[in-house]
Amino acid sequence: MPITIISAIISTHLPRQIRTKEFSLPGNFNKQTFIFALVSLQTIFFLLQKSLYNLKIQKRIAALSILLLIAKMFAWYLTGSVAILTDAFESIVNVIAGLIGVYSLYVSAKPRDQDHPYGHGKAEFLSAAVEGALIAIAGFIIIYEAINNLIHPHSIKKLDYGIILVAITGLINYFAGAVCIRTGKRNNSLALISTGKHLQTDTWSTLGIVVGLILILITDLVWLDSIVAIGFSVFIIFTGYKILRSSIAGIMDEADTELLEKMVAMLNANRRENWVDLHNLRIIKYGGTIHLDCHLTVPWYLNVHEAHKEIDAVSELVKKEYGESVELFVHSDGCLDFSCKICTKTDCQVRQHPFEKKIEWTMENISTNRKHQV
Repeated sequence: MPITIISAIISTHLPRQIRTKEFSLPGNFNKQTFIFALVSLQTIFFLLQKSLYNLKIQKRIAALSILLLIAKMFAWYLTGSVAILTDAFESIVNVIAGLIGVYSLYVSAKPRDQDHPYGHGKAEFLSAAVEGALIAIAGFIIIYEAINNLIHPHSIKKLDYGIILVAITGLINYFAGAVCIRTGKRNNSLALISTGKHLQTDTWSTLGIVVGLILILITDLVWLDSIVAIGFSVFIIFTGYKILRSSIAGIMDEADTELLEKMVAMLNANRRENWVDLHNLRIIKYGGTIHLDCHLTVPWYLNVHEAHKEIDAVSELVKKEYGESVELFVHSDGCLDFSCKICTKTDCQVRQHPFEKKIEWTMENISTNRKHQV
């Protein structure tokens, strides 16, 4: 509640006061520095609020996973079906992963400190990696149980009750997963997205298991129980691999090509004359926060204030598209003689060479650490 109140005060009153210049500062305190500090404080509050909301969603999912696990274990107790045991095993993983997710979001919600200047967002990638590994391990355990059941078959009972119970848990999982994915994408939370995908994967495997159980009920072919379990175990292992792969990519700061492609397209579409060149663009994700830095080449004769206005324009463009979850660091370079050939500025009084060609920024050339030239 205090975070909401303070954030509201800053966002509501600060713009009006700045426009009307109704506030004054004592002594030689720099007003621009004061405004920057308040805006930075508002950004910190926004990110903290978002992290706490992610944590609340993850807690609810963890509690729901425990209830669904109890329901599935009861269904397995009633029927003795190894296919239902498959579903119950995945629910055990859901519970463990949910608890790990709660802890990781608790850690990632902590504000940055001296030991972690970029925050604690990497904790989300670690939790997602553990979740992916657990999913894959569960898949292998289920395959073992299914093969054992093929060799040593046992009777199945009360399948009708088991089918109803498992189907209900599957529907609940699907809608819970949709909420997780939607919230995770909105708040750039890999932990919530991976949890949501896990829950929805659980739904599809549950659906397949229900179909298999119905076939067993109709045909009385008990061995189908193990075949269904093995088939969906392979699917579960593949899902675990994909989550583990994306988590390792985040831990290793692998380039997010989709995000980079969108960023480059946005910069090209909104390019200004004074943006002679842009290079050394790098994007790193720390949980729900995106850190972006680049070098912006501007006309060499701009003073510090004018160059900073161009940097502000880049920052405003990025934040308008991606919100306050982006931290942007731009280094300004003055143009050199060879830059004239790619500069589209029409009123330049100090041009050394005629304009030859406008270089469109691409994912390849915008990432290099050198000024572009023809």
